[in-house]
Amino acid sequence: MKKLSLWITGLAISATACAQQNPTALKYGNVINATDAKKHLSILASDEFEGRETGKPGAEKAANYIAAEFKKLGLQAPVNGSYFLDVPLTENALKITTFSVNGQAFTNWKDFFMPGSFADKNITANDIVYVGYGTAAELEGVDITGKIVLLINEDKPEEGKKTNTSYRATAQRQAILKVIREKNPAAILGANGELGPLLKRFGGSAGGASISIKKETVANPLAPLFNITTAIADALVKPTGKTYEELKAATATAKQTQVIKTPAAIAFNTEKKDVKAVDVLGFMPGSDPKLKSEVLVFSAHYDHIGLVTKPGATDKVNNGADDDGSGTTGILEIARAFSQAKKDGKGPRRSVLFLGNVGEEKGLLGSEWYTDHPVYPLANTIADLNIDMIGRVGEEYIGKPDSANYVYSIGSAMLSTDLHKIGEAANATYTKMKLDYKYDDPNDPNRFYYRSDHYNFARYGVPIIFYFNGVHADYHAPGDEVSKINFPLLVKRAQLAFFTGWELANRDARPVVDVKTPTAAK
Repeated sequence: MKKLSLWITGLAISATACAQQNPTALKYGNVINATDAKKHLSILASDEFEGRETGKPGAEKAANYIAAEFKKLGLQAPVNGSYFLDVPLTENALKITTFSVNGQAFTNWKDFFMPGSFADKNITANDIVYVGYGTAAELEGVDITGKIVLLINEDKPEEGKKTNTSYRATAQRQAILKVIREKNPAAILGANGELGPLLKRFGGSAGGASISIKKETVANPLAPLFNITTAIADALVKPTGKTYEELKAATATAKQTQVIKTPAAIAFNTEKKDVKAVDVLGFMPGSDPKLKSEVLVFSAHYDHIGLVTKPGATDKVNNGADDDGSGTTGILEIARAFSQAKKDGKGPRRSVLFLGNVGEEKGLLGSEWYTDHPVYPLANTIADLNIDMIGRVGEEYIGKPDSANYVYSIGSAMLSTDLHKIGEAANATYTKMKLDYKYDDPNDPNRFYYRSDHYNFARYGVPIIFYFNGVHADYHAPGDEVSKINFPLLVKRAQLAFFTGWELANRDARPVVDVKTPTAAK
């Protein structure tokens, strides 16, 4: 949650800046409706689209559907007469041929996983180096060159401060990993207690090949980071006579860096092949001769995680109705509202780009490619309103009185206090939802600010708002079905994005970038 002073300022602005409803905006905001939303989502999240996994036929079907809708709405095809922007991807099939400790074999995506792409390696060792939390004091005087390193992949506890124990690397741990890698170890094994349950839940669906943007570079020569469960960590530290948790507890209060006589072997190689993928772009030129060179972006990712791979599953499709069929439906409905306004001679003063991103689930790939190779200059891009999961009630709101009248707003003030005020005012004037800023913090342990497509605009200094309903029990699971979507709530959240965008597209001045929020290391 942002500071109280920012909240008070937002309320004051909300009460004055947009107190009078704009009849034109209201008319076209009401074009967005549950009947049309359900029509779109019932197609996009159908079994026929097979979970829309990037590089698979279902994603191609979804891209074709979105492009066809853009064409019906009269949006321009801005990529040399096409709605498709090719995103050059490569599939990296990591083959772990060996991962054993003390003669005990462990399994990829069950006991560990390794993100990223690294040079092929065959590592054998008779000992490992335990470096605790990897602080400067723990690394001082320790030779880890060519060694396997065991690291506690959590922030070190500090008195009076809540400790971030997520396996997702914080800025603190990113800095530690950088220092460790500069010392040229053979491999880093990062232990984290939450991985066991996560891999049990998601390992079957996540254990396929990874996908990345195709780059004409050599494989990463640095040491790979293996995220490992505490079961592997226990096997690694067994010769000390302590469990991993016992050694970890001791490390919190005193340096425990040591060489542990533990035989280990790791071998892997990566097989690569090209993947067909596209972003889908629909463009509406602005009506104002002076402002039409500036562009407002509405974005949502249309991909999801594809088919269920776990043996014995009865439901074979991860339909992704909420994630992010709901956001894709949202931008289709917003595009329809703007298109109707344009047909009636009320089109936006600035230009508007509707952007369907591919590869978000694979690492924000489509938005990374677009922002690195923009069709419209990012210097002229005034904001990105990103919609990712707006069709459900998140787990924290189940049973609450405002469960059908809220949305998490993330990032609105990270770069521009203007944008934050505009978003607050649009809500106060039209939709009157609870704007929840719980996750509106770059240091939030869930790291939601960094986990959807808006972030690639933000890293270039483009102001953003990320609309999100929070996670739920069906997140990345076959239960994310159309039947569980709250369409009136989806519509209301999409209308909030529309009214905010309407103001941005028509006001005299673009939002000023007046805040600097640090970006995460890539």
